[in-house]
Amino acid sequence: MTNNTGFEQSVASIPQGQERVGGDLALGDGKRKKTAYASPIGALLLEMEGPTLKALRVATSVGENVSQCDNALVLRWLDCFFSGNEPDFLPPLDPHGTPFQRRVWQELLKIPYGSTVTYGELARRVGCRSAQAVGQAVARNPIAIVIPCHRVVASGGLGGYAYGSFCKQKLLELEATTH
Repeated sequence: MTNNTGFEQSVASIPQGQERVGGDLALGDGKRKKTAYASPIGALLLEMEGPTLKALRVATSVGENVSQCDNALVLRWLDCFFSGNEPDFLPPLDPHGTPFQRRVWQELLKIPYGSTVTYGELARRVGCRSAQAVGQAVARNPIAIVIPCHRVVASGGLGGYAYGSFCKQKLLELEATTH
């Protein structure tokens, strides 16, 4: 991804002094809309707050109260990615996490499409001595795929992934065949 400003802008545009709801910043009316997207790796569950993507995860099941994603920008990003092309933009993102986690997630956005880095290299990039601490921050990424935690691998192989090694391998293969 070449445009990293969506994440930075969404963070910078949050007004000071907003109250917290359920651990996340309350924007607008504070209501999150849960939607789904059918992808080649299975159903993705998205949580939107207005135009902002708050969470994206691979679903094990889709509940009754979930509608199809209707956010044009997020749909365009996902369609582009899963059609084997590198998206050249980011939809507005606002992942909830600690300052350290957010620093790690910001660095994930800098890993080029079709490339990987090790947990140790990522730790060096964020100025952390512990690859394990960085690995924990990567594992807590609430916006999978868009914030590309699948591009971080172990020094001796694929490494773990919140949605399983099969899913991680498929995402890396998708990027490798189109890069």
